[in-house]
Amino acid sequence: MRRVTGWVLVGMVLIAGVAGAADGPRVLVIGFDGMDPILLEQFRAEGRMPNFEKFLAGGGQLTPFGTSTPPQSPVAWSNFITGMDPGGHGIFDFIHRDPETLLPFFSTSEAKGPTRFWQVGKWKIPLGGSEVNNLRQGTAFWELLSDRGVDATIFKVPSNFPPVDCEARSLSGMGTPDLTGNYGISTLITDDPPLDRDLGGGRVESVYLEKGAFTANLAGPANTWLEDDPEALTPVKGRVDRTQKAVWLQVSDHQVVLNEGEWSGWVTVQFEMIPHLKSVQGICRFYLMDTDPLRLYVTPIQIDPLKPEMPISTPESYSREIAERTGPFYTQGLPDDTSALENGFFSDDDYVRQSGLVLEERMEQLEAELDRFAALESGFLFYYFNSPDQTCHMVWRNMDPGSPTHAASDGRHAHRIADVYAELDAALGMAVDRVPPDTIIMVMSDHGFAPWNRAFHVNTWLLENGYLAVLPGHEPGDVEMLIGVDWSRTHAYAIGINGLYLNLKGREKDGIVEPGAEQQALLAELKAKLEAVTDPLDGRLAIKTADRADQVYHGAMQATGPDIVIGYYRGWRGSNESGLGRIMPEVFSDNLLKWSGDHCIAADEVPGILMANRPIMRQDPALVDMAPTILDLFGITPPDEMVGGSVFKSR
Repeated sequence: MRRVTGWVLVGMVLIAGVAGAADGPRVLVIGFDGMDPILLEQFRAEGRMPNFEKFLAGGGQLTPFGTSTPPQSPVAWSNFITGMDPGGHGIFDFIHRDPETLLPFFSTSEAKGPTRFWQVGKWKIPLGGSEVNNLRQGTAFWELLSDRGVDATIFKVPSNFPPVDCEARSLSGMGTPDLTGNYGISTLITDDPPLDRDLGGGRVESVYLEKGAFTANLAGPANTWLEDDPEALTPVKGRVDRTQKAVWLQVSDHQVVLNEGEWSGWVTVQFEMIPHLKSVQGICRFYLMDTDPLRLYVTPIQIDPLKPEMPISTPESYSREIAERTGPFYTQGLPDDTSALENGFFSDDDYVRQSGLVLEERMEQLEAELDRFAALESGFLFYYFNSPDQTCHMVWRNMDPGSPTHAASDGRHAHRIADVYAELDAALGMAVDRVPPDTIIMVMSDHGFAPWNRAFHVNTWLLENGYLAVLPGHEPGDVEMLIGVDWSRTHAYAIGINGLYLNLKGREKDGIVEPGAEQQALLAELKAKLEAVTDPLDGRLAIKTADRADQVYHGAMQATGPDIVIGYYRGWRGSNESGLGRIMPEVFSDNLLKWSGDHCIAADEVPGILMANRPIMRQDPALVDMAPTILDLFGITPPDEMVGGSVFKSR
């Protein structure tokens, strides 16, 4: 576990030096999250990927690339970072559970505030600092590069918040929260609020227009200086001109004028914690969708890279350096606002525009990083794109007639995934053109993609098959986060997207399954039954693999994760409800979300891609091979904990 201390309130100071260049190669790795080999072949055949074709014609090699078990992004990128599987790095899912409380928590990081205060009226003065912890175990490969003096830049790799404290230049990626500490809470300011205000990832700010004027509030971080830690608020004053279809806004010290369909630039927002003494700074963008009724979207409040209130880079100055070169930017780990689309804030068209802004921003930053990298005599650059992953999640339904929500999707964006792949092809072309010809170039993805048409409710299946029980007087539909489960009669339960756990005596707080023979028999029974599950809709098998953790994982963390990892065939996935410990009325249901593509299935159903400008010699290369490969290129012996090997050497 990587720990950064000295974080008072939401501020943090990191001190990092600057590594000097070492003799050795120049290595560029481009990470296209979720780039799929099947889609890539299709788009190549359609002539959409000329730079991929040029790269391969010049002697490059392209191969499928083994992902993680399960193929979830935080798991997969942790494999990439450490050269270990989850048994070593300890990241098994987006969601883990505490066996002592059986409550879920996000797997990659945790924040701990001060525990003692000096009370002065309504104010609290913290007697001590706070800390934020990266929960991933193991050594990041760039720590070893830095130790050897290699100039290394790690741009937005997922599963690296807070960033590993070392000499490398790094900017944290997926897992980085917004300023409130959430994964992204946008705001809709409107005078026609939706009936459903209970939204995940979104906040509705209802306003009344008086002669066109309104006042709304933007919510910032919790104000830990006050009793009960209320959220800090800052006002947005506005005036709507429906004749001109425009709006005037004032927020903090800034004024913004927008026409319908127009986005603002980045606006600095101040949240006052202690009047005249302490404030917290973030940034956001505004998007005026309509004036009648008023529909004004505000991005999640981002950590300001010029004045970060949480640790997002090493050294701390690196995020400022990026912003000074290319302008303020999305620091949130998942910048495409999928929740705004799911909640109905965005139409498909709005989402495509917003995600396009993110990709434009990322392309500008790539150009700047390539210019610096190309000037080095030797060094390493990893550069990450989120766009293929989040785009496939949200607009798969637009191109796929088999999706349950295809009919309701906007047909104008049926080719959006293809368009994103073409833009990433241009990114590859830019990279090849800007780096010296002797640069070792690798292009990789952490997993592929598949349709998600049907949801499997694991806890419902466990209930119906006698492995899980509900407390007397409780209805199954009332169970939330496993609260209401009768642990005295429960042998197995599900939490997370792919994980299934035994209620093991001595591990779970009220475990009843005896370790040893009973445990092994139950694992074998569950594996056999799960792999025989068929969907009543069409009679087909839904679950391809029910992998036993003790057979697929290696390392000291193996016992802390799920006992069985469920891998689905294409078209199926574990439900969000089971992921949060709920029990639904039926075992299977149609996926009616806009989130219509996914990859949290059987690993061999969704391999990623690996392309390189030198021969790939390793048979069946996989993510765990990347860290050893990079270290080997710089003449560094990978540590014994790494389970892979160089892709440029045969086994």
